[in-house]
Amino acid sequence: MMLTGIGVLLIGIACLIIAIFIAHVLNNLAGVLHGVEKTVNQLPDQMNSIFKETTNLIEESNHTLSDINEKMKQLSPLFYIVGDVGNVTRKFSSSLVDVTESLKQKTEDTKEVTNKNKAGGLYGTFALGYYWLQKRRQHKKDQHEGAPLNDEHNE
Repeated sequence: MMLTGIGVLLIGIACLIIAIFIAHVLNNLAGVLHGVEKTVNQLPDQMNSIFKETTNLIEESNHTLSDINEKMKQLSPLFYIVGDVGNVTRKFSSSLVDVTESLKQKTEDTKEVTNKNKAGGLYGTFALGYYWLQKRRQHKKDQHEGAPLNDEHNE
């Protein structure tokens, strides 16, 4: 019986050690579950805070967007003016190119006539001045008579 008693005693000690180990593991698990419980309990407050900040962010974004839209409405006439100035400048520069080409052609024609008549540079200068004066008068006359009113953007 002595050996049986020692064997039972050893089994009892082994069960006690296993029980202590399991108790320690369960105690640690209880601590982790307690931390999870605290986190889950704080979650509604954190979610409310997140939703409140998100709502503020959306409201501020809407305010900024409406402000940008208002400023764009105020700048739209300026864009139309810049476009009109660009069109006028383009038309003016193209007319200057036409006048320059015409003067160049007339100068070449006048040079040929001058060389044929051997009148020299004085005749060419007078002819060029006269041509330029006539062209300028014609251009002013065309501007006063045929200048259309640009009312496209005034409606």
